Amino acid sequence: MGLNLAAVGRLAPGLPDHATAVIDRAWQRGLRLFDTAPQYGDGSAERHTGQALATRPRDDFILTTKVGQHVATGSAYLWLGETDTSGEDLQSDFTYDGVHRSLEQSMRRLGTDRLDVVHLHDPVRRADEALRGGYKALVQLRAAGTVGAISASTDHVGLLAEYATIGRRGNQHDPGFDCFLIAGRYTLLDQSGLDLLLPRCAAWGLGVMAAGALHPGLLTGATAPNQPAYVRARAEAIRRVCDLHGVPVRAAALQFPLGHPAVATVLVGARSPQQLDDDIAMFNHPIPTTLWADLKQRNLIEQRAPVPR
Repeated sequence: MGLNLAAVGRLAPGLPDHATAVIDRAWQRGLRLFDTAPQYGDGSAERHTGQALATRPRDDFILTTKVGQHVATGSAYLWLGETDTSGEDLQSDFTYDGVHRSLEQSMRRLGTDRLDVVHLHDPVRRADEALRGGYKALVQLRAAGTVGAISASTDHVGLLAEYATIGRRGNQHDPGFDCFLIAGRYTLLDQSGLDLLLPRCAAWGLGVMAAGALHPGLLTGATAPNQPAYVRARAEAIRRVCDLHGVPVRAAALQFPLGHPAVATVLVGARSPQQLDDDIAMFNHPIPTTLWADLKQRNLIEQRAPVPR
């Protein structure tokens, strides 16, 4: 399990001590992967992550950030699960120079001279630019040792499946991506990543970080007016089956992605140390194999989806 710092970014401007407490609790509970981005709190998540980890041995944790998406100073904060109604505040720059600038700023905020993983952050609308510019910059930074691994982060499985083929087309001079972060597309509610992405990643040794396991509260019964009725009905049916087996739906949701051999970790977010404690409890909650069998029998998860054992 890893900690995604999007929620911490929302807290950081007004509650810096509270934000640091979440990161400290993650460390105390054994989490060693910290996933952040300039976009989270307009840089504040990165600053507080750097401050909280400053006294920890650098080789003892995995630090990841993202490039390509920036939030203008003073703009509204955008994060996974919120809706961008204007599109005016979110700025994209996947160029070679833009990625270099973004990463330099991130490393200053994080107080580090190297990143373990860097994601191209949701490059869907500029996929070609991201490959021509940003990806090439990251390949060079990886060769120099500044970046450990190159990834892309999005909820568009088709794009990631296409990116997975880079370096596997007979071009020995292009080493390709090392891993991917897929948001909300390999979960208890949505297994669309099974079609192309996950089989390719499993076959080619590309690790996958699974995020958005709870679909910002949809699986747990939170109001989701923007979701189609059939999606809400499916979520409700999954909750009922979990109840029949005495399993909290959050436990099933957080554990399900790790049933696939390509999934290396599940990312969780937390606004408080207590919420993080609950995430960890759900991640470790015992789940009978009969739950997965029942969900498959009712066609609530894909028959071909591998499940945790």
